[in-house]
Amino acid sequence: MFRYAVTASFALALLSFSLAQIVAAEEEHAHKGPHKGDLVELGEEEYHAEIVHDDKEGVITVYLLGSDAKTAVATNAKDIAVNAKVKGKGVQIKINPAPQKSDKKGTSSRFVSKSKELMELIEDHDAKPMLRVVIEGKTYNGKIEHEHDEEHEEKPAPKKK
Repeated sequence: MFRYAVTASFALALLSFSLAQIVAAEEEHAHKGPHKGDLVELGEEEYHAEIVHDDKEGVITVYLLGSDAKTAVATNAKDIAVNAKVKGKGVQIKINPAPQKSDKKGTSSRFVSKSKELMELIEDHDAKPMLRVVIEGKTYNGKIEHEHDEEHEEKPAPKKK
């Protein structure tokens, strides 16, 4: 009887551990958007922005998304901006619209920049970058928290012999 109780306890512990790993993986995946970019909450999750880094091409693409963080949301704003502090001074970099085929004329749900300064600013946690977006006449600000992928991490220098 004792052996069955130990086996059952072990099986239950293993199941609990496996479920915890699945939940953690789903939560981590939830922080990525449909284009595999970092999500930024706008408002009380009224909207989201997805920031996609293409380090190879040096391009930042921002997609505006609905509350579900999946559906494209277009704005008639002429640009969006990233605001930050660099060496104690305020910096603002504007990002221009690059409408998708599904966007109505005069609107955009996608914004693109090839600014090296923007790329560095978004990756600089000390700058505390914030995304500023106007949707339907209302301004939304969201904290940008860039998740570093393995490809972003610096490789250690080879050891000298």
